[in-house]
Amino acid sequence: MIITKEVKGKFNNPFISLKHKDFRYYWIGMCVSLIGTWTQNIAQPWLAYTLTNSPFLLSLIGTLQFTPVLLFSLFAGVIIDKFPKKQILIVTQLSSLVITLVLAILVFTGEVQYWHILIAATVLGLVNTLDMPTRQSFIIELVGKEDLMNAIALNSMVFNLARIIGPALAGIIMGYAGIAICFFINAISFGAVLISLFFIKPMETKIKPTDKKIIGEIKEGLKYIYKKKILLYTLFVTAVIGTFAPNFNVLVPVFAREILNQNETGFGILMSFMGFGSFLGAMFIATVSKGGPKRFIIYVVPLIVGTFLVITGYTNNFFITGIALAVTGFFFITYNSSSNSTLQLNSSDEYRGRVMSVYTLVFAGSTPIGNLYAGLFAEHFNARIGFAACGGIIILLMIPIFIHMKIRRSS
Repeated sequence: MIITKEVKGKFNNPFISLKHKDFRYYWIGMCVSLIGTWTQNIAQPWLAYTLTNSPFLLSLIGTLQFTPVLLFSLFAGVIIDKFPKKQILIVTQLSSLVITLVLAILVFTGEVQYWHILIAATVLGLVNTLDMPTRQSFIIELVGKEDLMNAIALNSMVFNLARIIGPALAGIIMGYAGIAICFFINAISFGAVLISLFFIKPMETKIKPTDKKIIGEIKEGLKYIYKKKILLYTLFVTAVIGTFAPNFNVLVPVFAREILNQNETGFGILMSFMGFGSFLGAMFIATVSKGGPKRFIIYVVPLIVGTFLVITGYTNNFFITGIALAVTGFFFITYNSSSNSTLQLNSSDEYRGRVMSVYTLVFAGSTPIGNLYAGLFAEHFNARIGFAACGGIIILLMIPIFIHMKIRRSS
């Protein structure tokens, strides 16, 4: 089979951004840390559901974990634009290590109660309010603009590789060694990022001094976004996806136990299916990243995500549910990587921290609303209806946006 130069030119080495030494260190550190994060992401909701037997109380943990993002993301953006990102990450990673270690000890000693998980989730959410947009806007300082989309896709790839390994590992550990070990693994894994940061020397970016107060700088950032329509449209669609798509931490454990009659190991495997699909989506974006993000992905892919959420809710077979979650994961990450790249490539250095803080606000900060929405449907009806309600509202909100963009492009 002969592959023409034209066809080859549309693709690139999916690992091209690893040629940058600093990004390589960062990527490896994140790989280790994220496996730990995903072991806790599986253990925590299972522990909470075991303690309470309530989908609503389970959803409340996600709500409190992401509420600080909703309240403080805009302030975080100003801090990110004022201080070196490497120093901010050292503080946030150390804080996360300490919080997780305290929770691990409580679980190990058998003293853990539901309210302990609520407090830990809330404090971690506060730390993540600063950590998430810093990590997003730090990447460009490690690779530059040319390899940014590939680096973001590789970041998503490692996130989702961890999403495959972490849940499967957590399921096995919870079944054979006890749930506390998952929390200890996560606490130790934060050390990998801290070690990688020690070796990294990011590109210097000019921090523009200003006499404006923090509220004035937030307003300036929001005006900048409003004037650049590509940023505004992308953030609006991201708000829809961020609210109603990533509610798997609420719906999948309930669906696994109540609909598919699975234990913690089965739940972990289902989440690994989704992680595998997401990994393939990140690999796809890394391979086709040449030429930058494709705008049609921003408006078409959310419709596919909504459709497969509805399909997932009406599956009855464990393997078919896993496949549906894998397809959902593929398109969810395809959207996520493309929207992230679109925002960063269309933002100036001066405003990038604030733009990415708004991205974190609408993507992660909207999760409390989505978690409550999904949790209430699962509590009062069942997890099937929860999936269908989330997917259905994405479709309903995206159809008019899709039609508007088609009309705008044709005119």
